[in-house]
Amino acid sequence: MALGIGAYATWGLFPAFWPLLDPAAPIEVLAHRILWTLVLMAVVLSLLHRWSDLRSLAPRHWWTVAAAAVCIAVNWGVFIYGVAIGHVVEIALGYYMSPLVSVLLGVLVLRERPRMLQWVALAVATSAVVIISVSNGRPPWLGLALAVSFGVYGLLKKTVPLSSTAGLTAEGLVLGPAAAALIVVLQLGGSGTLVDHGGWHIVLLVAAGPVTAVPLLLYGAAARRIPLTTLGTLMYLTPTLQFLWGVLVVGESMPAVRWLGFGLVWVALAILTVDLVRATRAAAPEPRVQIAERT
Repeated sequence: MALGIGAYATWGLFPAFWPLLDPAAPIEVLAHRILWTLVLMAVVLSLLHRWSDLRSLAPRHWWTVAAAAVCIAVNWGVFIYGVAIGHVVEIALGYYMSPLVSVLLGVLVLRERPRMLQWVALAVATSAVVIISVSNGRPPWLGLALAVSFGVYGLLKKTVPLSSTAGLTAEGLVLGPAAAALIVVLQLGGSGTLVDHGGWHIVLLVAAGPVTAVPLLLYGAAARRIPLTTLGTLMYLTPTLQFLWGVLVVGESMPAVRWLGFGLVWVALAILTVDLVRATRAAAPEPRVQIAERT
């Protein structure tokens, strides 16, 4: 539980970290995040002696890894950009919607048959998106991009036979060269900030790697120790902290219509959670009661 809470709380406080990297532009921050995450994960994989996992990966799985890497890069980039322009509440909306998008992808891509409560949750969430779109005067594109990119990322990860540690390293190997090249181009073009703003700025840019990798490692450790339903419920801690940061710290406005939209999202998530708990209990094997014979 502590590992899971640590992972989700760290993700929830991400909006407090990325502004510290100013004046780096979001695209430069993303490049440093990818590069230094790769460096750290390469060290971790070396310590675990698990490079053989990547060497034995089939070429078709590498193509899936590449697609997943693009999805997570889009997700990270949209997140960093959203924080930079002060749309933290919309970012929180995206992560609230991620479980619902996963259900929708299961229906559209995997041809799964959703249960009745899942249909109800999707209908309520769709109503919420419509209401928030009317309130904003536009659809919540940032939130939708986050939810869809993360949902597709999870869908792709299901088909790759790698641990979370090896998988993140593989994604870094795909994206790392492009990220390093982009950093060099930005520096040579005069718009990079790596060497022009003091040692502390360099430390913060490099810290983007550990800040990204540590909660993933905590999550991986938690996933092996607590039930999936518990882990799934803890997940709501992340967007809740992001939502509170956006409202209480950044001071984003929350008119009544927007509150109504978020309220419907929370209702949809409550319905989805109830359905998940019920389905998990129904699938659990009956406990075997052994009666010792008297002699």
